[in-house]
Amino acid sequence: MPVTRFAPSPTGPLHLGHAWAAMVAHDLGEMRLRIEDIDRQRSKPEWEAAIRDDLRWLGLGWTGAVLRQSDRMAAYLDALDRLWAAGLLFPCICNRRDILAAAAAPQEGAPLHGPDGVVYPGTCRGASRAGPRPEGVALRLDARAVPDLAWTETDLPRSMDARTFANTIGDVVVARRDLGTSYHLAVAVDDAAQGIDLVTRGADLTEATPIHVALQRLLALPNPAYHHHDLVRDAAGKRLAKRDDARSLASYRAAGWSAAALRAHLRESRIAP
Repeated sequence: MPVTRFAPSPTGPLHLGHAWAAMVAHDLGEMRLRIEDIDRQRSKPEWEAAIRDDLRWLGLGWTGAVLRQSDRMAAYLDALDRLWAAGLLFPCICNRRDILAAAAAPQEGAPLHGPDGVVYPGTCRGASRAGPRPEGVALRLDARAVPDLAWTETDLPRSMDARTFANTIGDVVVARRDLGTSYHLAVAVDDAAQGIDLVTRGADLTEATPIHVALQRLLALPNPAYHHHDLVRDAAGKRLAKRDDARSLASYRAAGWSAAALRAHLRESRIAP
């Protein structure tokens, strides 16, 4: 049986979309639980406790120790040190306005958008990469150093050549100035630490997969298979917001729904009742 994971952020209540993601991970493998709380300002202990309560109410258990990203900074910094020592990172001082202005310059044409928004135009690539890894500054992965990639997506082989990665994804941030790491780096490092060999997550994260595969290759980490499931939507077809309190599991519990009825509804329709 593959090892999967459910990895919510404790920044608000779990809603129906989270329930479906946890159900998919639970049904397709041996589910591990990860609390993605690297954003310490928004993460709250009470929301982490609520996550555990909601999973237990749904009847979805997990195996192994719960991994909490706030306890893992040393592992992320070690990964950054390895990438920096290999000359794969560069410091970046651009803000969003700088990036948009540079990407929209007449000679560049219309800005291209990738998984993280506007594809970075390479403004700071010439910054010094000498000496120890700098702190307190954003660090980007030099997309020109990313090799051709290959992975498995829902039992089918997928690939992306180096040129496509550089042109459509670009120099992604692997360490944010305010966090010291990034979602992309933490996910790649933590999937390896938890022994995940099947990543299940929403279809909205499909475009991020080549970033994580690239980091796995560059850090010599295992390359899991991926399954991106469909999303829970409202009656108008709009996907649920990340924190939609009106669709929280707690609200359905309070309204008298049983866990069995809610699970059955999600399996049948993926439409929020």
